[in-house]
Amino acid sequence: MKQHYDIDFVLPWVDGQNAQWLENYQKYAGINDGDSREIRFRNWDLLRYWFRSVETFAPWVHKVHFITSGELPEWLNTDHPQLNWVKHEDYIPEAYLPTFSANTIELNIHRIKGLSDRFVYFNDDLFLISPVEKERFFSKGLPCDLAVMTAKPVSGGIIHMVINDLDILDRQFRKKECVKKNLSKWFSPVYGKGLLNNILLSPWKEFPGFIDPHLANSFLKPTFAEVWETETEALHQTCMRKFRSNNDVNQWLMRYWQLAKGCFAPYNTQKNALNIDITDNNISRIYEAVSEQKHQMICLNDSTDIYDFEHSKKQLQKAFEKILPNKSAFEK
Repeated sequence: MKQHYDIDFVLPWVDGQNAQWLENYQKYAGINDGDSREIRFRNWDLLRYWFRSVETFAPWVHKVHFITSGELPEWLNTDHPQLNWVKHEDYIPEAYLPTFSANTIELNIHRIKGLSDRFVYFNDDLFLISPVEKERFFSKGLPCDLAVMTAKPVSGGIIHMVINDLDILDRQFRKKECVKKNLSKWFSPVYGKGLLNNILLSPWKEFPGFIDPHLANSFLKPTFAEVWETETEALHQTCMRKFRSNNDVNQWLMRYWQLAKGCFAPYNTQKNALNIDITDNNISRIYEAVSEQKHQMICLNDSTDIYDFEHSKKQLQKAFEKILPNKSAFEK
């Protein structure tokens, strides 16, 4: 059954080579304790393929909200009727600017003028590489998500933020009541082996943690407004920091909130998707996965394990050029 509501895509982007951006970045990077590593802003020059993939593989999208601090790729067609170019100052409160934190950019998304109530949030390392339907992201109006619990994480790049998110969730919700209200969602067979996780962890009093696929996430805009109203101080303190910090909360809090409230449709979001680090050893595998369109979606995580950045970049561009050789209407 086809769905008749609008679904937007949201994509933030940083041009790490932009002179004005670099000036602001260098001004603040030396006086902050947050994560200001330059690798967080490295440009693989794959953005045009992201837009081509949307036009080719998700032509049903209503709007693309493209977020930057003010810079634009010279090739981008800003007159495209489906494109909404959003500068940070257009939606992020002035007190939080300038910002170099993905958390601030993400936590304020609901403030974007014209954003649909249902949207999919992408990072610029997430690409569609084969056709995808609306039902991959929303079902009967609800975000498709993988509600699979796991033991509270003890390592990882954003471990502290995840724990902060879970602390808030446990303060606002009672896990057993949440699960009881939506048994069929928490114990859905679509989770496969993940179903066993939920069975084994069901006796736990608190939410132990969740499997967090690094993929495009589906959200309801009202969720953001509700979390801001309920946990104003935690979100405010996060947004006041210029760079990402271990003391932050992040977008996972919005996702966890939707899960706890039962505002989701069970879906194995890891199905037909690949999450892989860009390393010298993985370049051939990535090339094959993209060029042969082995999945619907691929996440290319940047890493420091790259000897020849320019060579790796050319290989990735070559793979995307093979499946998306033609300019999209998003390009001049």
